[in-house]
Amino acid sequence: MTSQDQRLRGPARALLVINHPVLADVVKLALNHGHYGSRIVQKAEEAARALIDWRPHLVVLDMDTAGSAILERLGDATGQGGRLPVIALTRRGDLKAKLAAFERGVDDILTVPFSPEEFVARVLAIMRRTYRDALVFTPVLRLGDLEIDILNRRVRAGGTELHLTALEQSLLYLLAANAGRLLTRDEILDHLWGADYVAGSNVVDRHIRNLRVKLQNHSRRPRYIATVPGRGYRFLPTAPDAQSGSVV
Repeated sequence: MTSQDQRLRGPARALLVINHPVLADVVKLALNHGHYGSRIVQKAEEAARALIDWRPHLVVLDMDTAGSAILERLGDATGQGGRLPVIALTRRGDLKAKLAAFERGVDDILTVPFSPEEFVARVLAIMRRTYRDALVFTPVLRLGDLEIDILNRRVRAGGTELHLTALEQSLLYLLAANAGRLLTRDEILDHLWGADYVAGSNVVDRHIRNLRVKLQNHSRRPRYIATVPGRGYRFLPTAPDAQSGSVV
């Protein structure tokens, strides 16, 4: 499908074969650090159609949900002397599964949870190796009055620089990537600590509280992070008064 000597013409197209919307949106936001058009699909049939009709330059694949089926389709789609780079995501840490994935054509594997910085760096390296173009890298993302500098690990809110820990920055990134969507405590745990992590009952609430203090985000009049009572948290993509009454 692609050639090692092929050059990109315009933004690269990234096909995200991920059926978990929270993870898919984190990946999609991270790709905004480069010039990528993204398309999210969940099933092998959808991916197969996109490979033909949309002709992506990169595939990001959730190996735990549709890995085998998608890799078979990728083999069929790239069997014309081309090379379509594939980054696999997995929650499994065993070496046997990773070696099998490399054997079947995956170029790189990231274990979930991963840092956005690492994902961006690996995508950039693979795309440069494949297309030999000087891909544009944008270190700073702007989300309203928030600025997230992934390269220097700096966050500014309303022009003021915040001093966040690595975990707090990853938490902010996760929330911002899913702006407007309710994230449960279990989802936050899975994406930042991993599904096997055994945590105290208030570990998520504690980190949310610390992040709010640094954002100067009062829980009763939320500016960035709203609490959905008994359920979880939601990042506010608009002003608080534009939100529904169910969020406090």
